[in-house]
Amino acid sequence: MNLKQKLDYHYKVFDKTKISPDPLQFLHMYTDKKDLEVMGFVAAVFAYGNVKQIINTLNKFVEITGNQPYKFISSFSLYRNDERLKTLYHRFYSYTDVLNLFSVLEKVYNEFGSLKALFLKYYNPADDNIKNALSGFSHHFINEIKDLTGDDKLSIGARFMFPLPELGSACKRKNLFLRWMVRKDELDFGIWEEIPKNKLVIPVDTHVARICKQLKLTKRKNVSWKMAEEITRNLRKFDAEDPVKYDFAICHIGMRKMEF
Repeated sequence: MNLKQKLDYHYKVFDKTKISPDPLQFLHMYTDKKDLEVMGFVAAVFAYGNVKQIINTLNKFVEITGNQPYKFISSFSLYRNDERLKTLYHRFYSYTDVLNLFSVLEKVYNEFGSLKALFLKYYNPADDNIKNALSGFSHHFINEIKDLTGDDKLSIGARFMFPLPELGSACKRKNLFLRWMVRKDELDFGIWEEIPKNKLVIPVDTHVARICKQLKLTKRKNVSWKMAEEITRNLRKFDAEDPVKYDFAICHIGMRKMEF
């Protein structure tokens, strides 16, 4: 098989039946677009580290919200003193980081109605990809957190929640969230219809980077925004309209230490 045949084969094999373990499985618990958006954003924010730890943290979030993520976030000030929130720390996200994140999310929903509306404020259809929109989106959250805390310096956790492509970050978790929102198949939801799939950038972590180096989809050594763009450009050769559709298969082959 040539590379396109291999990519298309794995895209078909890694369907919804292979979803677990993956933070994406939590989105499939919901049908309401607002619940999907909130769950997707929170799942992506926490999607780093050991996958078992990620799943445990997201299970706690679902339990605390009473399986109503949008209602919980849109009314968050009512829940700030919920003792159960103290269990929602995750690696180097502190309890305070999580409280600040939820507080700012509540404000965004109050002002914009949706995360999509905020993202579209920064999106320009003339851009080659979503880099500038993603940067503006993250800066919005960064500025809101600074206003909330009254501190111009972000905590380590808050910085990690909102990496910036212009500083070289691959922004894996934000690109993952965008993939879930923009693409549509049996895995992804396609509820942000205003953004074309070919504007997405592949979410790159160490697993994706390793496989893509093996497949000669990138010549770069270090995970970065430029690596993510290079891989995406090369994947466009195999599907110009939906290059990021291969992400789930590439990532899971890497995670499971399988041969591509």
